[in-house]
Amino acid sequence: MKPLKYQVLIILSLVTFGLTAQKGKMPYKDASLSIEERVNDLLPRMSLEEKVAQMRIFHANIGVESDEKGRLKLSDRVVDKLKLGIAGIKNPGEHISPLAAAKLNNELQKYIMESNRWGIPALFVTESYNGVDAAGCTKFGRPINSAATFNPELVNRIWDVVGREARLRGMHMCHSPEADLVRDPRFGRMSEAFGEDTYLTTQMVLNAIKGVQGDYEGLVNGTHIGAVAKHFAGYGQVLGGSNFAAIEISPRTLIDEIYPPFEAAVKEAKALGIMASHGDINGIASHGNPELLTGVLRDQWGFDGYVVSDSNDIARLYYFMKVAESPEAAALMGLVAGIDIDLYAEDSYAYLPEMVKKDPSIEKMIDRSVRRVLRTKMRLGLFDNPYVDIKKTEKEVRSASSLALAEEADLESIILLKNEANTLPLTKKTQKIALLGPLLDEGTQKAFEAVTGKQVTYVANKGFELTDGNKGVPVVLPTDEKALEQLTNLAKDADVSILFLGGDEFTAKEAYFNNALGDRATIEPVGPQDELVQRIKALGKPVIIVLKHRRTLAINIMAEKADAILDAWDLSEMGDTAIAKVLFGEVSPSGKLPVTVPRSIGQFPFHYSMKEINYKKGYLFLEDGPLYPFGYGLSYGDFTYDNLQLSAATITPTSEITVNVKVTNSGNMKAKEVVQLYLKDEIGSVTRPDKELKGFEKIELNPGEIKTVTFTITPKMLEFTGLTMEKILEPGDYTVQVGTSSKEGLTARFRLEK
Repeated sequence: MKPLKYQVLIILSLVTFGLTAQKGKMPYKDASLSIEERVNDLLPRMSLEEKVAQMRIFHANIGVESDEKGRLKLSDRVVDKLKLGIAGIKNPGEHISPLAAAKLNNELQKYIMESNRWGIPALFVTESYNGVDAAGCTKFGRPINSAATFNPELVNRIWDVVGREARLRGMHMCHSPEADLVRDPRFGRMSEAFGEDTYLTTQMVLNAIKGVQGDYEGLVNGTHIGAVAKHFAGYGQVLGGSNFAAIEISPRTLIDEIYPPFEAAVKEAKALGIMASHGDINGIASHGNPELLTGVLRDQWGFDGYVVSDSNDIARLYYFMKVAESPEAAALMGLVAGIDIDLYAEDSYAYLPEMVKKDPSIEKMIDRSVRRVLRTKMRLGLFDNPYVDIKKTEKEVRSASSLALAEEADLESIILLKNEANTLPLTKKTQKIALLGPLLDEGTQKAFEAVTGKQVTYVANKGFELTDGNKGVPVVLPTDEKALEQLTNLAKDADVSILFLGGDEFTAKEAYFNNALGDRATIEPVGPQDELVQRIKALGKPVIIVLKHRRTLAINIMAEKADAILDAWDLSEMGDTAIAKVLFGEVSPSGKLPVTVPRSIGQFPFHYSMKEINYKKGYLFLEDGPLYPFGYGLSYGDFTYDNLQLSAATITPTSEITVNVKVTNSGNMKAKEVVQLYLKDEIGSVTRPDKELKGFEKIELNPGEIKTVTFTITPKMLEFTGLTMEKILEPGDYTVQVGTSSKEGLTARFRLEK
């Protein structure tokens, strides 16, 4: 006989179930119940095979499309997969308009819910590297551009639009943003992340997730999508900058530098998902690492969303990482580690039903994962509101306000690297300007003409391509002497030449698993770009370079020869308009480098926050230091810093220090400046970084205007992993630096006392 209190609970549960049934609903369909109550009701109803279906995602390219009349069309393979339900589908409707995608995804969701016994909806998943990665959405600049703005509030607004546009086309989750640090420009995916610095990346990731999720409230309200922060952890540190290579990170670096953006994504931004890393940590493959995916992520940080594999990576524990004895052993490793969803693979979690027959205890881990997936779907409100309102889609996707935001972000991300003899800004007087080079776009001249009017005349010629455009393994094209001569002749007849140089989408990209390269062994500009610069510079007329690229480039010759350089990275669809506005002085450039620019790949690793001892010696036959330091960026304003003051000379574990600095715009133009705060631990019990960014503020000053900028130094900023591998506050002297880059600023000292 059960105790009385349990009898009462059972009776109450039966009464609740009966009342719900009278309303024509099973309890898990009752929106008045809590999410946990609903999940607890649904999970026991499901068969083992139905549960496993909720742990798999397939790509829409295997047979989800629309026919000639815009109606849903599914392949036999997809129909078979959807009989038991599915965790989600990647990129349904990605190549069609937002309105067509919304209609398709509504039909697809309806089909899925009607095809499985319990009416469980699916997650439709996208990515975001230039806004929503789908046709017809607002094309924003890349994440590296967002980092260059040093403006978290602006980044929040960008990702708010991403979240809204994705939901309006019927999407629910986003395998973005990347919380990885990127410190090796050989790595082809560099522009997908937010740069080399822990603090800057953390601020960007926080605001990206909060934006795309609508501060979490937008998830349930059906206006935004969930974020999946990736790749946990250390993915950007692949050896040699080569995708899929091993990762070597010290435990201390992992905790102090790699983890913080992910920890903030979980604890502060409440990301719904985490994607595991391709790589390994200390020889343990991340997809089979319980200490990482459960111990750190869940037990330490309290994450209760789902963990998804990267593409096919659970199966790769067997056939690529070679840490599992069989495909089934790989599936078990991933499950034990804490991966809830298998992305794409047919040779991994698909084996789980048969594995449970041999070892029934596995089902408890399956239940754990399915619970997380169902919880996510309920957090998104999909059981109650699975469809998108197509009336809003056409009106609100890629709106005028979104395009204006894309341009605003571009204007704040463009970095002025060089401006010899105040070559910039150009004037809109009568003159002839040559727009030349392989990164010149078809619409560049038109965008420039719209900014400058009829007084300025243009001649535009791309001249040559950098590569043959092969998406798998592109080849650098041989030098085209006739093209170089043609471009040089056009420059002869112009008053100013603006050269569009750098790298295209083929010279820096993701290196996929099968026959696709995207990483590089060197980082000099490819093709005859340096030769073009030297020939046109020899004409004795102003040469301005606009860099468009997706990885840091060692632009030594360009830096020497050009009169001015704008670093644009990979801007939005409004990019050429923004470039023209900066070149002609409508807006002062205010972007700052989110990475260190080297002189040679041989200097790497070479991020600004390396340990101080790394800077002891330079290299034979190479000028010391970076070509341009982290945080660097010039302005049309003239900012001066003075009167750096600390509120106290000491700090304790329970106190704070206020830092004030006076910033003046002594120039003749309204401009924005990023005021940067760095801290340096002068002596530590372990070797410490040379300095670390701990705060920044972007301000705008009119000519002659003065502003006092205030920062607060907290004990948390001074914590690091000590000798015993625990976080400590260690008494000692610290230097605070406040200024315009990691290399330039005013300094003061304070002491941490216990």
